[in-house]
Amino acid sequence: MIRSMLELREVTVTAGGAPEAPVLLSGVTACFPRGEVCALLGPSGSGKTTLVRVIAGIAGTSTGSLHWEGTDLDLEDLPPSQIGYVPQFTISEENLTAEENILLALRLRVAGLSGAALGARAAELLDLTGLGSAAQTLSRHLSGGQRRRLALSMELASEPPLLLCDEVTSGLDARSEREILDLLRRVAREGNRVVIVVTHGLRDLDAFDKIAVLSGGSLAYFGPPDTMAHYFRVNRPEEIFGRLPQRSAAEWHASWNKHRTHFESADQPKPETAGTNDHDAGDLPVVLPGAFSQFLTLTASRWKIFFRDKGNFALQIGLVLGFPLVVAVFALDGLPAVPSLDAALSGDVVRQLIEARTFAEGASKAGSAVSGLILLQVILLGLLGANNSAREIAGERAIFEKERFAGLKPSAYVGAKISFLAVLVLVQSAWMTWFVRTVTGFPGDGWQQFLFFLLVNATLTATCLGISALARTADQASLASIYLVGFQLPLSGAVLALPAGLDAALRPFIAAYWSWSGALQSLRETRYYDVLELVLPTTLSAASLCLWVLILHIIFGIFVAWLGCLRSAWDR
Repeated sequence: MIRSMLELREVTVTAGGAPEAPVLLSGVTACFPRGEVCALLGPSGSGKTTLVRVIAGIAGTSTGSLHWEGTDLDLEDLPPSQIGYVPQFTISEENLTAEENILLALRLRVAGLSGAALGARAAELLDLTGLGSAAQTLSRHLSGGQRRRLALSMELASEPPLLLCDEVTSGLDARSEREILDLLRRVAREGNRVVIVVTHGLRDLDAFDKIAVLSGGSLAYFGPPDTMAHYFRVNRPEEIFGRLPQRSAAEWHASWNKHRTHFESADQPKPETAGTNDHDAGDLPVVLPGAFSQFLTLTASRWKIFFRDKGNFALQIGLVLGFPLVVAVFALDGLPAVPSLDAALSGDVVRQLIEARTFAEGASKAGSAVSGLILLQVILLGLLGANNSAREIAGERAIFEKERFAGLKPSAYVGAKISFLAVLVLVQSAWMTWFVRTVTGFPGDGWQQFLFFLLVNATLTATCLGISALARTADQASLASIYLVGFQLPLSGAVLALPAGLDAALRPFIAAYWSWSGALQSLRETRYYDVLELVLPTTLSAASLCLWVLILHIIFGIFVAWLGCLRSAWDR
């Protein structure tokens, strides 16, 4: 007899987990043995995806239990390497080749493999899934069928004994669908795995060993495909969906409970379902890499993707080179000189008044120019920060969720993002500071200006990374980040002073004010600082205070990003 691997006992799921909430699954009982491929079949809304997510541990049960080789999964979770989950839509890095995607999965999921062993295992998976000829093709250039094969290859990296596939044949032509199903049979047989496939399709049902038909969240049938038409009293399997509405879900469930013994006894094991490998999938322990190893893998992969994405790379270069030019345009002829009041000491009252007026005009012009140039750099670096990270997590949330399901540690993921973004921030801020000072002859302590430009860039980058981790979509994250930067200018108080009460309430949250104020402190040893105190509408804060406030902003943004990555977001 085939050893049972997975058992569902009276599994019931209600929306939100509340007993009075709508029922998504009701009393589902089934046993899935090794070496077989089982289809979860049913119309939309019948509970197929919910059942797969319950098995995967993504969704919880309200009542009932799941058992894996006798282990109650409510009491003990399976290690990530024991389950492979292939979502409906293929999730892979589009700017990596098929082979690179598989190698990435191996490095994130399997510890202790040497370079040669990684290459050999990747080649084995490519051969198993028929992707050998497409190994060097970028994921975005693969066909639909090839992308599904790639998804399977990545999930087989840790040799899981349980493989869950959510509509992996959806949208494929008949030939591609059959090829995927044949591949799943091979994966189940050779690896002695349990393979469960969610499907809407009613063709090629003979490719499955068992069919589980769900109706309204209840199990209406669970048995071999060749007796299914007889059970539902239809001539062809294609007529089953038309038959299901003729009874309620509870009636179908009661009917199956009444007849299940007869169909289960008729379902004899197939001789070829025994595993043909020397070892069964999952029998050999798979150790996950540590957080630092995953961090290094993700960092290297992120830089490879950055340089390979020509469009985004060109945009980054254009912004880094172009924004300082925007600043320099306003001071190509140099900064206005600070006027002198020497003539005001004479006894000529008229001349004193003229000189005083001239001084006031010149001081206002010089102070406004210096203040404006620093504020412009602050805002532009804030925009660069938003562009750096607004889509960084939200744009690849599905990839992160899949890898986290397979064992990726959120700390390693966020750490890799920080290391990548830190380099961008450093380069952008250094170039902005050097270019503007060189072209315009900007006065003051250049290192202090660089420090506060770096901090405002890092602050907006970290804050927008947090927004990216919380946002439902990449577009939503981008929009929120742009609004955040847009409000920095008017709320900074650098142009127009806010009312005292409002200024005190908002100032702690406005990174532009703290960077602008801190950078202006670099002019203390110059005459420009004297005129700044005369013309600025807002009081400046001490450089040390500005420094610590911006550092706290950065820490808070990173903390929010980490919290956002701890939250499950499969449905985003």
